Amino acid sequence: MAEKKLLGEILIEQKLLLPEQLNMVLELQKKTTPYQTIGRHFIKQGFMKEADLQLVLERTGKRQSLEEIFFKYRFVEKDDLLLATEMAKQEQLPVSAVLKNLEFIDEEIASKALAIQYDLQFVHINTIQPIPVLAKLINPGYAKQHKIVPVSKTSETIILAMAEPLGTQELKDLENLIRLIIQPVIAMESEIMALQDRLYNTSAAGAKNLQPEMDIKLDDSFLNALDDDLHAPAAEADAKQVTEKDSNLVKLVNKIIYDAYMKKASDIHIEPYPDREDVVVRIRIDGCCEDYLHIPHKYKYALPSRIKIMADLDIAEKRKPQDGKINFKKFGPLDVELRVATMPTAGGLEDVVIRILQTGEPTPFEELGLSDANQQAFGETITNPYGMILVVGPTGSGKTTTLHSAIAQINRPKIKIWTAEDPVEITQKGLRQVQVNPKIGFTFAQALRSFLRLDPDVIMVGEMRDEETASIAVEASLTGHLVFSTLHTNNAPDTITRLLEMGIDPFSFSDALQLVLAQRLARRLCEHCLEKYTPDDKELNALIDEYGGDLMTAAGVTRAKIVLTRPVGCSQCMESGYQGRLGVHELLVCSDDVKELIKKRADTAMIRKQAIADGMVTLKQDGILKVLQGLTDIHEIRRVCMK
Repeated sequence: MAEKKLLGEILIEQKLLLPEQLNMVLELQKKTTPYQTIGRHFIKQGFMKEADLQLVLERTGKRQSLEEIFFKYRFVEKDDLLLATEMAKQEQLPVSAVLKNLEFIDEEIASKALAIQYDLQFVHINTIQPIPVLAKLINPGYAKQHKIVPVSKTSETIILAMAEPLGTQELKDLENLIRLIIQPVIAMESEIMALQDRLYNTSAAGAKNLQPEMDIKLDDSFLNALDDDLHAPAAEADAKQVTEKDSNLVKLVNKIIYDAYMKKASDIHIEPYPDREDVVVRIRIDGCCEDYLHIPHKYKYALPSRIKIMADLDIAEKRKPQDGKINFKKFGPLDVELRVATMPTAGGLEDVVIRILQTGEPTPFEELGLSDANQQAFGETITNPYGMILVVGPTGSGKTTTLHSAIAQINRPKIKIWTAEDPVEITQKGLRQVQVNPKIGFTFAQALRSFLRLDPDVIMVGEMRDEETASIAVEASLTGHLVFSTLHTNNAPDTITRLLEMGIDPFSFSDALQLVLAQRLARRLCEHCLEKYTPDDKELNALIDEYGGDLMTAAGVTRAKIVLTRPVGCSQCMESGYQGRLGVHELLVCSDDVKELIKKRADTAMIRKQAIADGMVTLKQDGILKVLQGLTDIHEIRRVCMK
C-alpha cells in the first residue's frame, strides 16, 4: 500500500509550489509557534493564493479533523475528547459544540482549532475600531447570516473575519461581487457580532442608506402589507392606482434582483395575468425555471413600469417589445449588469424578462468538465498558430465560458488577442475586448474586418450570425490568425452543414476548420443528498442500448461494479436534488477525411459517421459516461441531449 503524500509534495506535483520554496518554509516552521500550519506559511510568503490552498485541501482530504487537532495540540484531555466524541455521535452535534457545552473548551479554543483545520489565521478583533466605508462593501444582512465582518482593506484586498470559513465557491462569488481579493481570518463569533454592531450602527447613514430592502423577507406578512395598501373595489382601478414610484414596489424589485443574483439565477421572468390573478415571478436556476414569488395583482402595471424606468425604456409604449439594460449599482448593493426585454401580452399587459450577466474571471480550463481525451485534443488545438475553432450549442449552454477558458490558456504578453462580444460578460487582463452595437451598424462582421488591421494573433468573434461574418472569419484563419467563434447548432456535424448552407467556400472552409466543440449544460446532482444505488438489469440494459457502443470499455468498469446516483433533495439544493451544472461535450476534430467530405459538401449523416470513426464521442454518450461517474442522472442527460 502506497504511503500517503504530504501536502508539500502534492503542491509540488501540481506545480503550485517549487521545491526550494517548500524547503524554505520547512526551516521557517521550526522557528515559529506550533499553531502556524505549513499552509499558512505558504500564504504569508506569497508562494500561493488562498483559494488555491483551500481547493487543494478540499480535493485531497488533507484537512485534519477537529478531533485530531484537539488532541494533537493538547486543547483537550484524551478521556474528555473520547466522551465528547461519543456524545456528539449520539446527539448528532459537532464535537466542538459538545466540548463547549461540557465546558471542556471555551470559545477561543474552538475558534483556534477551526483556524488550524482550515489553515487560516486566528485573530482577536475586540479592540478593532470599525471603518465606516467597509459597511458599504458587505451587506449587513449577508454579514449576519454568514457570521462574517470586514476588518480592513487595501486597494486590492480585504481582510474578512469569519466565525466559520465560507466555501471556496462562495468565497469566489463574494470576491467577484465586491471586486476585491478576500483574505479570510477566523475570529470568535461573539467578537464578530460585537464588531458588526459597531460597524453597521456607526457607518454614516450606515444602517439607513445601506439598501434596507435587501434585508426584508418576502413572506406572507410583507405580501399582505402590499395587498392591504389599496382598497379600491375594481381590479383594474386598484391596479392603476399603484405607481412605479411606490416605495414598497421599489424595495420589492430591488429585493427580487438581489435574491436572484445570490441564488445564481440566470434570468428573472415577470408574468402579469388578467383580472385579479397574481403576478407570477419565476427565476431560472441551473437551466430550469422555478416559481419564486406571487405578487398581488395590483402591481401588474407598476411592476413592469418600474423595471422599464430602471432600464431607461419608454413606459408609455406598451404596444411593442423593447430592449434595454440596467446598471444595478445605481439602485442596489450589487455591481452587476442586467439585460431587460419586454413583450406585450394579452389584456394590455407586459411580460418582462431580466437576464443577469454573470461577470467575473474565466473558469479554469481543467474545470470545464471535458473528458481526458477531449481536454487533450482541445488543449492541443488551441495552441495552433492559425485556424478556426468553433464552440456550438443553444443559448445558455456555456459557449462563452468555454471560449474564455480556452483563451485564458494561451493569453500571454507575446500574443495579441482581440475579442468582439455582445455583451462583454467575462473580462481578462491582456485581452482587448470590444462590445458590438448593431443599432449603430457596428456588427460582428465590421468588428472582425477592423481587427484584421490591428495586428492580431488571436481573434474571438462572439457569434457567426451570417455569411459575411463566417466568410471573413474563414479568411482571417487562412491568413495566419487563430479564430474562435460560436454558432447556434444542435451538434458538431450539423455545424459544418450549417456553414456550408450559409454559402461559404467549402475549399477554404475545409482548410480553415480545426475542430468543433458542441456542448450542453446538465444539472449536477447535489453532493450533500445524492443517493447511490445499484441499477437492475432492465435499467442497465436500457443505458447500454442508449449509449450505442461498448459502454463498459468506454467507462472502464465491469457490469457488476456499476453504481448509479439519483437526486433526493435537501436544504442545500432547495429540495431539488441538484446543485450547479456540468458540461456535456461532443468534440469533432477536423481530420483529413472530414476535410475531404467538406469539400464534397457531404450531408450531416456522412460527416457524423466519419467523425465517430475518427473517435468522436457524441453528446449523449459523453453524458452517459458522466452518469456512470455519479455526477448526474440519465433523466438530465435525456433532457438536454436529443440523441
